[in-house]
Amino acid sequence: MHRVLERADLEVRRGETVAVTGRSGSGKSTLLNLISGIDHADGGTVQIDGREVTAMGEPARTLFRRAHIGFVYQFFNLIPTLDVEENVRLVLELNGVRGAQARARSLAVLSDVGLAARADSAVDRLSGGEQQRVAIARALVHEPPLLLADEPTGNLDEQTAGEVLPALLSLARARNTTVVIVTHDLALSRAADRVLELREGRLHERREPAVSAPR
Repeated sequence: MHRVLERADLEVRRGETVAVTGRSGSGKSTLLNLISGIDHADGGTVQIDGREVTAMGEPARTLFRRAHIGFVYQFFNLIPTLDVEENVRLVLELNGVRGAQARARSLAVLSDVGLAARADSAVDRLSGGEQQRVAIARALVHEPPLLLADEPTGNLDEQTAGEVLPALLSLARARNTTVVIVTHDLALSRAADRVLELREGRLHERREPAVSAPR
């Protein structure tokens, strides 16, 4: 049996941004899946916002994840049959917020990422950077206490990544959202409060970020 993580201890304070680095195949994406309850660990515990995720059954983990965690991925994962605002609003509807209230909240967060004018656009008409900003809005519209981001700038060129990164971090910090980011992006690592390296199944404090993002 191949062990991906062993004694990988991680404690993140509310509102803190932590970047996790490591070689390909070191288990970074698995770590995010364990935190969110998508994967179930053979041992140990995961607690989020005072709730023990590892003690929940699969249906309870799904509901908890939907309400308490936002996700941003490398490849956006937007629904092409829905327009921009509908992609964002879907998260609220899944959490029981509907109608005018859901639309108003969706438009507000789209405004925060500079895309209110594109609310009725088809997502495939957007640039890669715009699609990732929609994904960020979708991840934060329900104001989850935790945001998990897996290589959020990995599918963007350097200039576009430099535009998307401030949107991600400023929205999260304005909402006091805890952020755990898996990344190879040096700028993302520098913007984090802490940088950890996943190596041989364990997390190691790599260094203090060279440049701290303004708060």
